[in-house]
Amino acid sequence: MDNRNHNFDRNSDPVINIRGLEKSFGPNRVLRGVDLEVRQGENVAVLGRSGTGKSVLIKIIAGLLKPDKGTVMVQGKNVAELDYKELEKLRLHIGFSFQNSALYDSMTVRENLEFPLLRNGSNLKHANVDAAVEEVLDAVGLSQTINQLPSELSGGQRKRIGIARTLIMQPDIMLYDEPTAGLDPITSIEINSLIKEVQQKYNTASIIITHDLTCAKTTSDRIAILLDGVFLKSGSFDEVFDDTDQRIKSFYDYNFIDE
Repeated sequence: MDNRNHNFDRNSDPVINIRGLEKSFGPNRVLRGVDLEVRQGENVAVLGRSGTGKSVLIKIIAGLLKPDKGTVMVQGKNVAELDYKELEKLRLHIGFSFQNSALYDSMTVRENLEFPLLRNGSNLKHANVDAAVEEVLDAVGLSQTINQLPSELSGGQRKRIGIARTLIMQPDIMLYDEPTAGLDPITSIEINSLIKEVQQKYNTASIIITHDLTCAKTTSDRIAILLDGVFLKSGSFDEVFDDTDQRIKSFYDYNFIDE
């Protein structure tokens, strides 16, 4: 089955355009010259084992870290050159799904979802806030949890609510950091399906950081393997893994996909 989304225009200008990106922490050169393009409506999975710089990459895209060299253009803006106000404005268009869901334990699901709207000075009337909360909860299939606390939810449910909280700001770009980490296989399948549904419903441009081959295969239009600070190969799943390069084969063998 071909899971890929064919709605995005392959000839359109990229909404994320990275050229020659380098980042070091002391003597540790994490990114050594990364190039990447993502178009609106496209899902790109960045594959790599732990410590290869995957999370550093999306933190730079979101302006949470500054690059040492290279350019990161997001929606036509050079992220490293933006001042605080400009960066905050850009971030309203970027949804960041953290690995740990980053929910506030003392708030109900409703309050967690309302928080980004209130924090960012939304002028929505109370009824419209309610409608926005209900819409994103429905989108992630958890309308019944609206008055529950995060502690009452399963790990998969918390992950879904975390995604809902990013969707409530109607972002153009989604950054997923290890969306299936720590989840059982059935819940992982549900999260992978949700990522595809978000892409199709909201036409987001997404980068999915993962070391999970099943996640990469089922959620993305294109994958890129990050190894030793550079992209070793990119393309469709089959294009990337139809390769005799031992570094690619060993990554495939490291994972197990049940066809």
